[in-house]
Order: sequence, then C-alpha cells, then structure tokens
Amino acid sequence: MAQAASEVRVGPTTDIRNATSEQEPSLDRSSSGRANEMRIVRSGATMNPLLKEIRHNPLLWLLGFVPVLFAAQKLKPEAHTLLFVLSVLAIVPLAALLSHATESVAAKTGDTVGGLLNATLGNLTELVIALTALHAGQYTLVKASIAGAIVTNTLFMLGASFLLGGLKHHAQEYNRASARLQAGLLFLATVAILIPSAVTEADSVAGSAFTETLSVGLSVLLIAAYGLGLLFSLKTHRELFGSAEHAEGGEAPWPLGLALATLAGVTVLVALVSEVFVESVQQAAVAFGMTPAFVGFIVVALVGGAAEMASAFSAARKNRLDLSVGIALGSASQIALFVAPVLVLLSYVIGPTPMSLQFWPGAVVMMLVATMTASLVTNGGSSAWFVGVLVLMVYLIFAMTLYLLPPRSHSEGTAPKKTTERSAQRGYDGGKFTSLDATAPERSLCCANFS
Repeated sequence: MAQAASEVRVGPTTDIRNATSEQEPSLDRSSSGRANEMRIVRSGATMNPLLKEIRHNPLLWLLGFVPVLFAAQKLKPEAHTLLFVLSVLAIVPLAALLSHATESVAAKTGDTVGGLLNATLGNLTELVIALTALHAGQYTLVKASIAGAIVTNTLFMLGASFLLGGLKHHAQEYNRASARLQAGLLFLATVAILIPSAVTEADSVAGSAFTETLSVGLSVLLIAAYGLGLLFSLKTHRELFGSAEHAEGGEAPWPLGLALATLAGVTVLVALVSEVFVESVQQAAVAFGMTPAFVGFIVVALVGGAAEMASAFSAARKNRLDLSVGIALGSASQIALFVAPVLVLLSYVIGPTPMSLQFWPGAVVMMLVATMTASLVTNGGSSAWFVGVLVLMVYLIFAMTLYLLPPRSHSEGTAPKKTTERSAQRGYDGGKFTSLDATAPERSLCCANFS
C-alpha cells in the first residue's frame, strides 16, 4: 500500500515537471514574439508622424507623380513636354516633405545648424546637375546654373520669405550677425568671380592658361574661406549666431531619426527628379515660348531650389526668420564659395578641358547686384512685408529682362564642334551659341544671349 501511495505521489509530480519542461520553449517563443511585436509597434510609432502628414496634407498626395515620372521617362523618353510637367508636379510634394523634415531637425539642433543642413542637402541637387553637365563638357550650363542659383536664392527666396512672413506678422526680427556673415561671404565669392572676367576683358594679353591658373588659386581660397566661416559660426563664436526667440509654438516636431531619414531619402528623389527636369526643360521651353536665357537663369534655378524654398517660406510664416535667412543666404554662399570652386577643381579630373571662374559680364553684374541688395536689406536685423516686395522687384527686373531678351538669329553663326572652354566663352562674347539648334557639344543654351 505504501509503495502504491508512493507511486501515486510520484506520478503527479513527474507530470508537472514534464509539463513545465514542455512549456518552457513555448514561453521563450511567446516572449520572443512579444519582443518582435514591440519592435514593430515602436517602428510604427516612429513612422506615424510621416504617415499622418501624408494622409492629412493634400499637397503630399502629389507624391504619386514620382513613380509616374520615372515610368514615363522609361516608356516615352522623347516626350519632353510631358516629362517637364510631371517633373514639376513631382518635385512640389518632395519639397514640402523636405520642408517639414528640416523644421523638425532645426527644432532639435537650432536654426543655424538646421539652415546649414537644409542648404547643404538642397544644394546636392545643383551639384548633381552640375557634375553631369561638367562631365559632358557643357561648361556654360554649369555656370548658368551656378549664377542662376545664387541670384534666385539671394533675391527670390529671401524676398519671398520677407513678404510671406510679413503678411502674417507685423514685423519680424532675426540675428543680423548671421545675415552679415553670409552676405560678407557671398560678396567675397562675387569678387572672386568678378576678377577673372574683369582682367580678361581689360587685358587682351591674358590668355586661357592665365585664367585657368588664376581660377584654381581663387577656388582654393574660396573653399578655405568657407571652411573658416563654418568654424567661426559653429565653433569659436557660436554664441553670436543664436536665433531670435520669436518662433510660434506649433505641432510637435518629428523624431530626429525619422527627420534625418526623410531628409536623406527625399534629397535623393529630388536629385533624380531634377535630372529628368533638366533633360526635358530646354525642349519644353520651345513649346512654352521661353527663351534659353530665361530657362537657364530662372526656371532651372527655381525648380532646383524648390525644396529649400518650401522650407524657407514655411519657416517665415511661423516667425522663424532666422531659419529662412539662413537657408536663403547660406545656400547662395555655399554655392558660390564651395560648389563652384569644387566644380572648377573637378573639371581637371572629369571634364574634357579645365573650367575657369570666368563668367559672362551680364551674369557677373546680376550676382553683384544681388549680393549688394542682400547686404543692404539684412543690415538692420528686422523685416516687414514691404522689404520683401523691394527685394522681389529686383529679381523681377532680372527675370523680365531675360524673358524679353530676343534670341540671336541663326545667321550669326554657330560654334565648331570641337572647342575649348576658353574658345566657347569667346564665342558667347561674340554673340554665338544662341540657338537651341547650335551644334557645339560644350555649349549651354542657358543665358547664351546674356553677354
């Protein structure tokens, strides 16, 4: 009986142990499953702000045109007008998305760093376009995109930011030390661009070898000045460049990781869409009746800077004018002091011939006037809507001049198919390379009449 009882007692204990040992793997699997579920939930929570923004912002619904554009490029690469329209429709929502991500990064890092980051990412588009043209030897297209971007950012983006912010707020203030620094750097770059053109025009003995050597030296100086400017504003004297605390309290910013990932992804898409735009815009310009000078200096610059403009305009409406001024002038100075010199140096590596910093006289005059205008209006550290109107008027004077500028006749001659950058420039100065049907591979049709 005792043995039976012992067997009875042992039986349930053994069953319980066996059951426990059988449940341990299932418990491990369930805990692992819960961990995976938690990771999915956290990932979904991170993506929620982006998905919510897309659902509630009708402008972002135009993101559907991005895959449509790429499909149309593969299926109908010769439909330039269609590709032009689709690229404009695709770049608008990308610009809005980049704007929101930039504001979220600026909320975490400050307007100075946020503006620098936006300007850098936005200028990647111009850099990709310029590198493509540089490799093809289209040096005047490179110079037109540089000059157009500087003038557009300095006048249109800055003026429109003052206007849009001033219409909502009676008066706005911003850190004038930061604006003065950017305007000073931009003036330095304009002087460096002016010197090769002025010396070559004044002294006929100065040949292409002199201009190219001078351009290399000036490029190194400009890059060094840009680096020292970053060190000054972000390190040694960063206390001078704090934002004016007048920003509105708005919706909560995105998580920093989501904002940075969105910035990177959207920047790549903007570069790809902009490349399609540039390839189709010259042919589409004929259909819309726009002159090559107007296309190169105005249209390409406006579309290429759409992402930065969306960020600057949105910040101005939210009374964050430091961010707007930082994006506008920071982008222009970065193009003038970093992008342009880097392209000159890279032309020795990837270009068919070396490129110089010699621009045609009309472009130099416009860049100089734009720089002086920016220095004048940002000297006080405050703005109202009428200041924006004045700046925009200067830009509209340039745009109207380029739009009404008549093209040269075909009988004035075309360029030879093999030419150097120096001989191409002489051709422009002589009134050549003005037609969309010109045959020189190095030429750009943008601003060809602008000399």
